[in-house]
Amino acid sequence: MGTLLIKNATLVNEGQQFESDVYVKDGRIFQIATHIQALADETVDARGLHLFPGVIDDQVHFREPGLTHKADLYTEPRAAVAGGVTTFMEMPNTKPQTLTQELLQAKYDAAASKSIANYSFFMGASNDNLEEVLKTDPKTVCGIKVFMGSSTGNMLVDDEQVLDAIFRNAPILVATHCEKEEIIRANTAEYVAKYGDDIPIHFHPVIRSHEACLASSSLAVRLAQKHNTRLHILHISTAQETELFRNDIPLTEKRITSEVCIHHLWFDDSLYDTKGTHIKWNPAVKSAADRDALWKALLDDRLDIIATDHAPHTLDEKSNVYMKAPSGGPLVQHSLLAILDFVKAEKISLERAIEKLCHAPAQCFEVKERGYLREGYWADLVLVDLNGKTPVTREGLFYKCGWSPFEGHTFQSAIRRTYVNGQLAFHDGQHDDSVRGMRVEFDR
Repeated sequence: MGTLLIKNATLVNEGQQFESDVYVKDGRIFQIATHIQALADETVDARGLHLFPGVIDDQVHFREPGLTHKADLYTEPRAAVAGGVTTFMEMPNTKPQTLTQELLQAKYDAAASKSIANYSFFMGASNDNLEEVLKTDPKTVCGIKVFMGSSTGNMLVDDEQVLDAIFRNAPILVATHCEKEEIIRANTAEYVAKYGDDIPIHFHPVIRSHEACLASSSLAVRLAQKHNTRLHILHISTAQETELFRNDIPLTEKRITSEVCIHHLWFDDSLYDTKGTHIKWNPAVKSAADRDALWKALLDDRLDIIATDHAPHTLDEKSNVYMKAPSGGPLVQHSLLAILDFVKAEKISLERAIEKLCHAPAQCFEVKERGYLREGYWADLVLVDLNGKTPVTREGLFYKCGWSPFEGHTFQSAIRRTYVNGQLAFHDGQHDDSVRGMRVEFDR
């Protein structure tokens, strides 16, 4: 892998900012010191730039296998590293769905051959694959994904006995999508009766309501408390749900953790009339008051992680009427830049932003030797120009779907270099497509 010397960077790591050099050898951080005098295969003068650990995104949908007209394990990791995301954890609702250990391994094999970023994949749970779920290796798989809200095919787990068995026996972290299906179905039927398929988009958070989210999240918490399950609730979207989580103990001691996604921190329901189905997600983007409550809970550590739920669809698919337009959108190329805009606006400090994007996912999932700037850790590194500009145009996107909900916005920072395991994967708009990420390991 060779050697790399980064000089004069401002490191942001573990609650501190300080100027330092970083020496990388054989893919790992070998030394962090004020003045390193060493020969290297590559020397970078990073004066004026900030050096972060690579972002760890614990929730993406990269659509391979079976849905590769939307995205795949080559295109989306390229978009990720262009945005400073060096490690991703991908979801099981592909075609076929990842419901057996053989199908799970097939995803790892595909990523090994084409992903420029580091990778892990969730094992999927259904109403009838508990035996396969329990075979999951905690040291090489990020977690078990349970859809407690509507999903494709048979991935909705709504059998209470199965849910109880998963929470009781899971050998590994259980990550849940929490929306109560019965409430959503009743609300959908009511609005279809009024409008047919062409329901006005601003009713999306009414159909996928606060009540649906809270009922399901509350059930997940009760089951986790009953069985002492290691539970992680994905994409919290309501003020009420934030009250389910603790902030009186360190993250490393929590058995129940949570995340908030970029779109729930950025958008609110006032934007449905202009953004339309481009901001149709499940759970729905809700009110400005909900968004403010999410920010409060993030900053006081009830919400632990910032992620994306990157879930691309084609523009043709998103341009359908409400009932036919799928939920989800592409975000992974701009998650770090979006949070850095909030840093500029003094909504969150730079140190806390890195904690929530890098350190907390590593702690929450017990990721081995990633998520920090530490000697001996893998050199997943991002050099950022906080005085740069990144306009969002379709020409600058690396997503296969070719669009972004941020189009027209100019971010107030720029990603200059992204290193994956010490290899320069992205540099000022260009990828090195010979770089391959690694399968993530876990200290469990």
